[in-house]
Amino acid sequence: MNADPGLPEPRTNVRTTAVQLRRAGGFAAAVQFLTRIPIRTTVAPDLTASVVWFPVVGALIGAGVGGVAAGLGELVPMTVAAAVAVLAGVLLTGAFHEDGLADSADALAGGWTVEHRLEILDDPRHGSYGVAALSGSILLRVVAVSTLAPAAALAGLVAAHALGRGAAVATMGAAPVARPEGLGADYARSVGARRALGAAALSVAFTTLATGWWAVPLAAAAAVGAAVVVWLARRAIGGVTGDVLGAVEQVAECAVLVVVTGLATRHDLWWR
Repeated sequence: MNADPGLPEPRTNVRTTAVQLRRAGGFAAAVQFLTRIPIRTTVAPDLTASVVWFPVVGALIGAGVGGVAAGLGELVPMTVAAAVAVLAGVLLTGAFHEDGLADSADALAGGWTVEHRLEILDDPRHGSYGVAALSGSILLRVVAVSTLAPAAALAGLVAAHALGRGAAVATMGAAPVARPEGLGADYARSVGARRALGAAALSVAFTTLATGWWAVPLAAAAAVGAAVVVWLARRAIGGVTGDVLGAVEQVAECAVLVVVTGLATRHDLWWR
């Protein structure tokens, strides 16, 4: 008996459904991993596939944070709007990357040997270097966003969050790991050149959509920020860890916002 010609082949249906589930699982896993949004899925999250979605989730986070800044900026002074927006982003992500930055600062600046620095990375408490880095990151972002007009704040935050996550994924595919165990090592082993390039391309694509030609200097700023962190980590502990990846995201995000402030004083956004 021939199959109904109006229906697709069963094997095609199965293959298509499997691909859709993998894609949905990867996106859901990225949302679960990077935010505090409670998400339930019908399939187990695919952590390996999720890394490609990091820039997508980053762009969505940036759009949310930027929307808060742009909306409040029409009602209250931009300094207040910037502070509320940045803190909203910290709440949305559970200070996930900020924690990695603080741990990395404590370890890289406060440790005396590789073993000592790795021990500090495992310590959930934050010391003086970590608190200073964490406070500096939040302060720098608030000040940077406060100098922007609402539209530029929205576009700049989308770019900063997308490129920050893209830089972290690119680092996973390019830098050696400091130790074979741990979440950062697991992710790094799962990210090949294709996924790393795909994530970087996605982050640049979202940045281009939000900022136009600004994407070129902004992507360069994120790359430089990530390279500096990786260089310090390789000198101090021989490679990257999950905490160092968080530091990469934060430094790249801050670097992007700093460049946005310079561009916004001299050029208009393409959609304005």
